[in-house]
Amino acid sequence: MLSCTSPFPLLTSALLLLPMATSTLAACTRSDLLAAASQFVTAVSAGNITSLPVSSNFTYQENNKPASLSGTHVFARPLKIDLSRSTADTASCASYTVIISASGSTPYVLATQLRHAGGDASVLSQIDTIAATTGSLFFNATKTLGYLRNESWAEIPEAQRPGRDLLKKVGDAYLDMWTDRTAADSIPWGTDCERVEGSQYTRPCGAQLPHGGSQQNNGNRRYVIDEVVGSVDVLCSFDALWSLPDSHEIRVEEGKVKYVHTVTV
Repeated sequence: MLSCTSPFPLLTSALLLLPMATSTLAACTRSDLLAAASQFVTAVSAGNITSLPVSSNFTYQENNKPASLSGTHVFARPLKIDLSRSTADTASCASYTVIISASGSTPYVLATQLRHAGGDASVLSQIDTIAATTGSLFFNATKTLGYLRNESWAEIPEAQRPGRDLLKKVGDAYLDMWTDRTAADSIPWGTDCERVEGSQYTRPCGAQLPHGGSQQNNGNRRYVIDEVVGSVDVLCSFDALWSLPDSHEIRVEEGKVKYVHTVTV
């Protein structure tokens, strides 16, 4: 008679625990990331960002410089939020949120990436924000609000979604236009795409583009890629122009660039 008792009880126990371990590693879901981003927006509105749950090695960065949430920073006071929108990157366990405060006492356009360590979207490991206000490049929060309010960011049908590699390639090519004369022509521009640089509006996006000329590559790139809405956001140092703190967000629809947003301090 064959015995059903395993001769390797420890291995059997490990195999039984494998689904549980896999579930733990896969805890970073799109819905969890967007919920955490929504919690962040609520805290920003209340001026209570320190209430958010953070990891033991949490870091805060504002305009490409390390900062402290206990000191002076853009989130230290309540902000009147006129528009917010978030995207989610399950592969990196991160999200991107744009916030426009045009009607408050101090106007802001904020481009923020939230990162979560260990696949746990309920705990923040980093807040990384580019905070543009009066005096920033092409800044006019009211104009920017008007443009972004008219955009559609609906989810793209699954069969039509651009791949992660394509989205990263488009984001990198855009930032490479200032140093690589061929980069602009490698981007799949849509005929009706819209570009909002600060508050400057250009349609179509493929008009009036740089074709090299700078010796300084735009570096320190941090990505949030969301295939569901066809977007990539890249926070970086815009070194081609005086090392400016910068965010570039791009949406791709049907394989073509539809929207480009820049926030540059």
